[in-house]
Amino acid sequence: MTDFARTRAAFHLPQGVIYLDGNSLGPMPVAAAERVAAMMRDEWAQMLIGGWNRAGWYVQPRRVGDRIAPLIGAAEGQVVMGDTLSIKVFQALSAALALNPGRRVILSDSGNFPSDLYVAQGLARVTGAELRVVAPEDVADAIGPDLAVLMLTEVDYRTGRRHDMAALTARAHEAGALAVWDLAHSAGAVDVDLLGAGADFAVGCTYKYLNGGPGSPAFIWVHPRHAEAAQPCLQGWMGHAAPFAFDGDYRPGAGIERMRVGTPPVIALAALDAALDVWEGVQMADLRARSVALTEAFIAGIDASCPGVTLHSPRDPARRGSQVGLRHPQAHAVMQALIAQGVVGDFRAPDVLRFGFAPLFNDMSDVEGAVDRLAGILRSASWDRPEYHQRAAVT
Repeated sequence: MTDFARTRAAFHLPQGVIYLDGNSLGPMPVAAAERVAAMMRDEWAQMLIGGWNRAGWYVQPRRVGDRIAPLIGAAEGQVVMGDTLSIKVFQALSAALALNPGRRVILSDSGNFPSDLYVAQGLARVTGAELRVVAPEDVADAIGPDLAVLMLTEVDYRTGRRHDMAALTARAHEAGALAVWDLAHSAGAVDVDLLGAGADFAVGCTYKYLNGGPGSPAFIWVHPRHAEAAQPCLQGWMGHAAPFAFDGDYRPGAGIERMRVGTPPVIALAALDAALDVWEGVQMADLRARSVALTEAFIAGIDASCPGVTLHSPRDPARRGSQVGLRHPQAHAVMQALIAQGVVGDFRAPDVLRFGFAPLFNDMSDVEGAVDRLAGILRSASWDRPEYHQRAAVT
C-alpha cells in the first residue's frame, strides 16, 4: 500500500493553507530547493560547460522522461522532456498529420484547453488542414472516414470530465485516424495507460500534479510503432541524429530523441527530478482510489452544505479526473473570499470554481476544511466585498 502520509510530508505546505490548486501548480517538494542549489553549486559553478558530460545534463531529458514513463503507462526509452507543452502539442500533431497523408481533418472538442486549439488552428492554417471542434459528448460520433488526427485532452480543465482514452483511440484507429492525447490534467492524477490504450502520441506538462515547479518542461511520448517514422515539423538541433557533427541538413535522431528541440532547461529539470523522487513507491491504483475518495467526499459535502453552487463535473467518478468544478454566478468573488480564508482553488471563466485534489498531499481534513469554509462564505455572502471583485492578471 502507498504511504500517503510520507508523500504529504515530502511537500512544503504553508501553515494554515488548504491547497486545492495542485491541478494548476503543484506545491514545492521539500527536496527541490536543495536539489537545485546543489546543481548550481556543485555542477554549474564547479564544472562549468563540462557539466553537459560530467553531470549528465545532455542526457537529462531522456533520464527524467524514463521516470515519468511508469506514471503514464509507457515504457523506458519512450518519453523525452523539453520545451513547453504548446511546443510538444505542435510536434505531436504535426507528426501525426504527416503520418496520415491524404487526410486533413483534425478533430477536437470544445472542452479542450484553448492553447491546444490555438496550436491546431495555426497548424491547420499553414498546412491546409481543417480543425473541427465538437462538444465533448459528440466526439465519438464525429469520428469519420475523413479524419486524420483525433486530438483531445483526456481530462477537461474546467469540468474534470474524463474521456475514455482506450475507446476513443480504438474508434479513431477503426476510421484510419491517429490519436494525440494531452495528459496535462491526467499525469500524476489518474491511472493513465498509454500502451494499453494503444494511443499514438501523448504530451503533458509537469508543473501540475507532477509538482515540477512553475514553467517546468513538458514531455512527449510516441508509440514505438511510430518512433522511427514520426517526422516532427519543428526540427531542432538536439533532435538531430548527430548534433555535434553540425550538419547543414537535418537528419532525425533515433526514436524519441528526434522529439528533442532546443537546449534542455537543466535547472528546471533538477527541480522536477526532485519532485519525481516523491513518486517512488507510489502505486497508481492506490493513487486513483484516493483521488476518487477525496472527490466523492468533497461532492457529498458540497451537496449537503453549500446551496447556491451547482456541480459542473460528472457525478460518476469513472468519468471524472481528480478535480471538481462548481458553478456560481459570482465564482470569481467567491473564490477570492475562499482564498482569503486559506483555501486555495482557482477560478475559470465564466463562472467556475475549480478544485484540484492531488492524492500525494491532499487528505480528508482538506476536504472537510474546504467544504466548511465555502459553506460559511455562501451563507454569509461574505464574498460580496469590493476587493473580492477585483481581478488580477492571472486568475
